[in-house]
Amino acid sequence: MSKLLVSPKAESGEIHDITPQSAEWGYVGFAAHRLKAGESVSASTDSTEVILVMVEGKANIRAAGEGYAEDFGELGDRMNVFEKTPPHCLYVPNDSKWSATATTDCTIGVCRAPGKGNYKAQRLGPDGINTETRGKGANTRHINVIAMEDRDVADSLLVTEVFTPSGNWSSYPPHRHDEDDFPRMTYLEETYYHRLNPPQGYAHQRVWTEDGSLDETMTVHDHDVVLVPKGHHPCGVPWGYELYYLNVMAGPLRKWRFQNHEDHNWIYERDNK
Repeated sequence: MSKLLVSPKAESGEIHDITPQSAEWGYVGFAAHRLKAGESVSASTDSTEVILVMVEGKANIRAAGEGYAEDFGELGDRMNVFEKTPPHCLYVPNDSKWSATATTDCTIGVCRAPGKGNYKAQRLGPDGINTETRGKGANTRHINVIAMEDRDVADSLLVTEVFTPSGNWSSYPPHRHDEDDFPRMTYLEETYYHRLNPPQGYAHQRVWTEDGSLDETMTVHDHDVVLVPKGHHPCGVPWGYELYYLNVMAGPLRKWRFQNHEDHNWIYERDNK
């Protein structure tokens, strides 16, 4: 199995805990928890900032740091991720703690990257999350923009949700963001947390570099995570199934600048005339 494909380690509880150490990179961490009603989880953020994403279901969430403790109440109203509505999200800064107690069965995504203490704990959604459509034809996909650079809400994290309709492609045309050369390109590591509808479906994701040093094509299933340390990384879902993924990106600069693959950039140019 590819080192870039991470299958869930359990069916419930903490199903993922990806760290910079386990991913062998420097910035991005991602965890996911599937809780039954009444179950709880808590964690310290240490040197990382965190964005909690209520992927589906509801939970009571608290956040505490030096000099404060705040109960944010029950977050979540999307009982199935494929309802596609903007999610409830919470930002928690570094050197803090957070806890969640499920009030229904729920899935919580924990997006992590280095924090600098510039932002306080705060709700980020659903209010303030813009929904947009990108692409044309079989390249059409729908995005919930949780925390990209146009929202001044985080030190490092860039977070989005993407819904790819049945039979469509996403993260396409192929593009990369693996050089620290702003404004031409920014270096951003990335994780994809995938979901399928119906859940027995599958999708494909390819991660490759133009020099051929990396070229992996993976079959992804419900709850799998794909790591993108560098290179191009499009994905496609067969007819009959919908694909969702939660993206986490981070690097030395909180800006998203990418380059399309030169062989396939004509698709972008044609569709954006």
